[in-house]
Amino acid sequence: MNTEILQRSILFRGLTPEEISVALAFFHAEEKSYKKAAVILHAGSQTDRMGLVLEGSVTIENNDVWGNRTILSHIGKGQFFAETYAYLPNEPLLVDVVANENCRILFLRIGSLQRISDPTGPWGMTFMSNLLSISAHKNLTLSGRIFHTASKTIRGRVMSYLNTVSLQKSSYEFDIPFDRQQLADYLNLERSALSKELGKMQRDGLITVRKKHFKIHAH
Repeated sequence: MNTEILQRSILFRGLTPEEISVALAFFHAEEKSYKKAAVILHAGSQTDRMGLVLEGSVTIENNDVWGNRTILSHIGKGQFFAETYAYLPNEPLLVDVVANENCRILFLRIGSLQRISDPTGPWGMTFMSNLLSISAHKNLTLSGRIFHTASKTIRGRVMSYLNTVSLQKSSYEFDIPFDRQQLADYLNLERSALSKELGKMQRDGLITVRKKHFKIHAH
């Protein structure tokens, strides 16, 4: 395992290469590869492992029994998923984790944290602090989606999402991680209605859009 990649991640921030190696052994680290559209974790199942995306990306989805899909978030390279479920025993997943593209995932059994004999040890405390930061960030992400879908209009939802991405990127021009269908699923909209509204927004001079690339025309 290349510890240089892990040192750049939030989870292992502040740990030395030697401490990272100890942590990987302690959490029974295991690396796996998945093809695009593969279901990595299924709703209704349980897991004792969190995942770190080493390559590619995944989506967190709610797929109900009637075939409706809602995308809750996009997890890119260097980001994490299932940390809450992995830490809490016997908690069934309420979502699917799906490979958005060919990807490589590092799994860690973080439930082992509850068995650390000396939680005040330097690497253990640093790791737990980093894990808390990740959970806090996830809360912000989920809160953001609630904010985006609060509007009763399609345009309001699109503008809320694009404004947030613009602030995060510090630019009026950017790429989003979703294709058109995924963006519709994320904003809880019909794809045809979303495409129609994007066309109207472009004609109204609010945005320029080409596939995943957007440019906001600020007034």
